[in-house]
Amino acid sequence: MVTYAGGHSGRAGAAGRFMSLDRLLSALEKVRKTGPDSFMARCPSHADKSASLSIRQADEKILIHCFAGCSVHEILGAAALEIGDLFPPRQSTGKPERRPFPAADVLRAVGFEALVVAAAGTSLLAGQAFTAVDRERLMLAVERLQAAVGAAMPTIRGARHG
Repeated sequence: MVTYAGGHSGRAGAAGRFMSLDRLLSALEKVRKTGPDSFMARCPSHADKSASLSIRQADEKILIHCFAGCSVHEILGAAALEIGDLFPPRQSTGKPERRPFPAADVLRAVGFEALVVAAAGTSLLAGQAFTAVDRERLMLAVERLQAAVGAAMPTIRGARHG
């Protein structure tokens, strides 16, 4: 069945599943080059008398199309390949970033705590003395605002913002 010996390459990923263009082309019959990184071949999923399968490598992906109407899954199944073989592996950056609260909820909380601070400032400018309850609520607002900054900028969590 192998009718192509080429010089094109793909990249093997961490799982080793991403195949080279050569590997796909070597699984096909009557392969002919039609342009840079593009080929025509007999489709392995139907009785193809002439080349009806278009193959192209673009942006590290291998694109295939049968002009007789075979699906990608039928083509790959007949060639003993899987859809994941056509694409490079996804790059994992480790754990996904954890966002415990929706941003809109955090902004609403910040807005409310800013009103508490503004009310305290207005009272102070009017010459009104703070009660112990007023001071405790003002300090709670400051703590909550600092926590919001820490949530928005987790790389400097624990640092003093100000």
